[in-house]
Amino acid sequence: MGPRCGPFATQGGSYSHRAAKRAQWQHRSITLLKRSIATLALFSLLAGCASHDIDPRGYNQTGTASYYGARHHGKRTASGEAFNQHGLTAAHRSLPFGTRVLVTNLANQRSVVVRINDRGPHTRGRLIDLSRAAAEKIGMIRSGTARVRVQGLSD
Repeated sequence: MGPRCGPFATQGGSYSHRAAKRAQWQHRSITLLKRSIATLALFSLLAGCASHDIDPRGYNQTGTASYYGARHHGKRTASGEAFNQHGLTAAHRSLPFGTRVLVTNLANQRSVVVRINDRGPHTRGRLIDLSRAAAEKIGMIRSGTARVRVQGLSD
């Protein structure tokens, strides 16, 4: 066996030790980079999901309402209270919990005042999810959805 030559020629067996150290360092760097990217992606996702509470005074939006009832009755809402399908409550994506809003069915002009106690709706294109009792008051049980105006009320 002849002498080592070329770019990897070293004295004795030190090449294998240095190469192993370099490979180990590269592996750690890549692992750290992957973890950093994953952490950044997670924080970006969480920031996008964060609730951005808005000032309910002057809130006036028109959109589609839906309702939820028996299947969710007794389950915890995002505010921590148990959902009561017989109460006059609603879910909204950004209005603060406890906000009272006037919901008016634009087809028949019937209105109801509800308190926001949950987050939702989770269906694209919906503005507010009403409890079954609130949906009954504005006459939208049969259709399941209705075009509504939601107006924030001051206390």
